[in-house]
Amino acid sequence: MTEVPSEQSTPAGRALVVVDVQPTFCEGGALAVAGGDAVAAAIARYAATHRGRYALVVTTQDWHVDPGEHFSETPDYVDTWPPHAVVGTPEAELHPALADLRADVGVKKGEYAAAYSGFEGVAPDGRALAAVLADAGVTDVDVVGIAESHCVRATALDALALGLRTRVLTDLTVPVTPEQGAAAREAMAAAGAVLVDSTRA
Repeated sequence: MTEVPSEQSTPAGRALVVVDVQPTFCEGGALAVAGGDAVAAAIARYAATHRGRYALVVTTQDWHVDPGEHFSETPDYVDTWPPHAVVGTPEAELHPALADLRADVGVKKGEYAAAYSGFEGVAPDGRALAAVLADAGVTDVDVVGIAESHCVRATALDALALGLRTRVLTDLTVPVTPEQGAAAREAMAAAGAVLVDSTRA
């Protein structure tokens, strides 16, 4: 898909939303996505270089205690999955590459039910992601993370549904498969997301 050039907006109203960059979704994890470790490192470099562009940096995490039918011993990899991002395990924590990210807020989702979008999660103070962004005066979001075909897609679509101007930085995310990535980009673009390489953002 052809990438759309980035749009200008004021840094005061822009947030970076880092979706589910956790060891569980990277090489060696329970739901490993090829290229996950590289994306984690690239996000860390981008955030360190461009922190001044953002009024707010938010991370989201899958954070499963007992998500019911979301976990299965015989997963279909559509609605059911092997156990992953289990609270209390290193796989559920943020990827070590993000140790110096300096996020303002961390949102966790999916304790007792399936959750794909970051907007299904809550901050430590109980606010949903939508409220976190609204309280900070955010009007624009840049979405990055893992996996493009699943939680990045869901988060971007929910951001658009809330009226937020939304960009997906395509080099700072990776899909489960190329085919699923292409479908996700098509869906996000059709909904109004701007797809752009971080070097052009």
